[in-house]
Amino acid sequence: MTDLRYPIGKFHFDGPPTEEQRREFIDDISQTPANLRAAVKGLSAQQLDTPYRPDGWTVRQVAHHVPDSHLNAYVRFKLALTEVEPTIKPYAEDRWAQLADTQATPVEVSLTMLDSLHDRWVRLLRSLQPEDWKRTFRHPDLGLARTPSRGPHCVTARAQLLVRGPSCERSPTVLVIPSEAGDHGFIVRGKYAGRKSKTNL
Repeated sequence: MTDLRYPIGKFHFDGPPTEEQRREFIDDISQTPANLRAAVKGLSAQQLDTPYRPDGWTVRQVAHHVPDSHLNAYVRFKLALTEVEPTIKPYAEDRWAQLADTQATPVEVSLTMLDSLHDRWVRLLRSLQPEDWKRTFRHPDLGLARTPSRGPHCVTARAQLLVRGPSCERSPTVLVIPSEAGDHGFIVRGKYAGRKSKTNL
């Protein structure tokens, strides 16, 4: 591994997923809370407050970022499913990570929050029909986008980098929004924590 910003490698868009791939991605989403809980289990306060790379976020910040990020994704799904081409609200993930609740809240609070959030999210995703995946929303920076069709990136990578060494050999699965123009896609959830970007999520 030469670039610690990408502990499981950079994302490569392989085109719109098949129905079978989509089911696999939803299964990944359903397993995310347990994977994150396992990744941080037994970590001391010092380990939780250690950056996973130079100038990167701490494990605690990453653990709190996951429910923040996935809550935004869940709301975007519901907006796209219930409104005609709604414009979603981006958020400044780097600034969210500096707020007091991210800095000091016990990780267990976010783990519990993620359990409940993913229970609702997976129930919604498994109920969607083929036409639902064609619904669109608008990102103010990225333009028109289709309902996200891939699961969240591997959430265990940074915590395991810190105390257990590299893991997660599967390629990262991130929320990719296929554009109306064709085969191109916007990587909306593909940025790893700690990366600096001019585009808010």
